[in-house]
Amino acid sequence: MDQNIRQSAWDRNGVIRSILEAVRIPKMARVRQVFEGSSVPDIPAAIDWEFARPGIGERVRPGMSVAITVGSRGLANLAEVVKAVVDNVRRRGGAPFIFPAMGSHGGATAEGQRAILESFGVTERFVGAPIRSSMETRVIGHTSRGQDVHIDRMAADADGIIVLNRVKPHTGFRGDYESGLMKMMAIGMGKQKGAEICHADGFPRMAENIPLFGRVILEQAKVLFGIAILENAFDRTYRIEALPKADIEKREPGLLLEAKSRMPSILIPRFDVLIVDQIGKNFSGSGADPNITGTFSSPSLRRGPEFQRYVILDLSTETHGSAVGIGMADFTTKRLFDKTDFDATYPNSLTYRGPGTVKMPMVLGSDRLAIQAAIFTCIDIAPDAVRIVRIPNTSHIDIISVSETILPELKNNQRVELLEPPSALPFDIEGNIL
Repeated sequence: MDQNIRQSAWDRNGVIRSILEAVRIPKMARVRQVFEGSSVPDIPAAIDWEFARPGIGERVRPGMSVAITVGSRGLANLAEVVKAVVDNVRRRGGAPFIFPAMGSHGGATAEGQRAILESFGVTERFVGAPIRSSMETRVIGHTSRGQDVHIDRMAADADGIIVLNRVKPHTGFRGDYESGLMKMMAIGMGKQKGAEICHADGFPRMAENIPLFGRVILEQAKVLFGIAILENAFDRTYRIEALPKADIEKREPGLLLEAKSRMPSILIPRFDVLIVDQIGKNFSGSGADPNITGTFSSPSLRRGPEFQRYVILDLSTETHGSAVGIGMADFTTKRLFDKTDFDATYPNSLTYRGPGTVKMPMVLGSDRLAIQAAIFTCIDIAPDAVRIVRIPNTSHIDIISVSETILPELKNNQRVELLEPPSALPFDIEGNIL
């Protein structure tokens, strides 16, 4: 999203600038964090192989209408994966279609959800199948606690459903099933209404609710099989595995443990200021993945690096104005504020009962002022000793920037390599990083 939603006036009398203008921003060096990086070399071939396995492709019969789930996350190779799935369904005589399975994302509108898919390259022309986007649902059963279980109406009317999703740690709770196939069924396929019901008890009960809802869908909906995708520390496809319907519930916990073992991290345990260039739904359901930043909305999940101040500079184009996750920051920019579409942001936050994640932090007129404000408000550090880590987003943290004050401690760290020596951040005339 490149267009501003609004044009705001800021620091009209120059008072904020006068308070912060003397704050020195240290020179920053580019470094590479070293992670294991094996990945799938040929996506279509991997999908073909999985469809050829017993209990997978043979479940697609000639003439069947087959609904394929696609969510709102920016998975690596997503469009290529979806196209390969569509191609395999067609080879077996099926009539595939795509439906957005993303709960309340996209502003909880059919048009918004279609736009998210298309922004990821999942277009009808590329994948070779229609996209049928609707917020209408059908109740197909009830959990053991009496909760209505909704799924997309057109998926419910199809002859079969292929559940496709990435398996990875969730950003707000811990359990045997976090982000993955069971959550895709319980929340993604349920659209806004289904997601609202599953989230009604908040994150403390999500680990219980997801399998409750997922089991009803496995029992009552026409699920053919699941396709689980795992990614490596570089946000690349590491593994693709098709799971027969009967194996989804028992196999997913093991895949989640494997995904957790592949997660990257910031390899500097303590510093003063974290700068994230962009947040967005394409990077994480939380905008910026707290598994990377450590800024969980629930204190019980606290892990990751320790720092005093958190700065978020901008929104990604692919997030379509959704600023979910901005509430975890201490400082942000006028640029981000002007791009924020509250109609795209608030429905998702309301659905999962998370108002704290969309509160606006202190808004400064430029990148420079936001960074200076973060440094200025740090406690118990000398002005020239501030330690800063800057990452582009939480999906790509192999190449990051660190302040010159951190470099001495990295000399003996074999998992961090210096790429470029320290230099001053390049700002444009408006004070934004070039």
